[in-house]
Amino acid sequence: MKTSTLLAVIVGLIVLGSLGYWAYYQSTPGPLDEFTQCLKDKGTIFYGAFWCPHCQAQKKLFGKSVKLLPYTECSTPNGKGQLKVCTDAGVQGYPTWVFPDGTRATGEVPLQTLSTKTSCALPEGIAPGAPLSGGSSEASTSTTP
Repeated sequence: MKTSTLLAVIVGLIVLGSLGYWAYYQSTPGPLDEFTQCLKDKGTIFYGAFWCPHCQAQKKLFGKSVKLLPYTECSTPNGKGQLKVCTDAGVQGYPTWVFPDGTRATGEVPLQTLSTKTSCALPEGIAPGAPLSGGSSEASTSTTP
């Protein structure tokens, strides 16, 4: 077998193996899938912007379950304006969480706070009071709808 043919076979096997692993990883549920789906089912909304580092940190907390977040993008594609859906909702900072009871929390919100505000149960093994990096000191809640 020629060296170039052998190299092509090896590269092909690596690519196929990588695709297989990726497909398997995508098909397995995340540890926060049920919790995240509950947030969505209860009517909780997470407003954010793609350029916002605190929004990225909030999303990272959900790991694989990020795909289930009730997320609404607020930024215009150029990052210089706010979309009407967020203006109409009164969003003034990111991230902003709006809860079913009409209250809001801004900043990075710990999972325990999200659980308490929505009555969505956290899975076992999740530290109940653990703040996010950048943490709960930046989060505030208000009753302004």
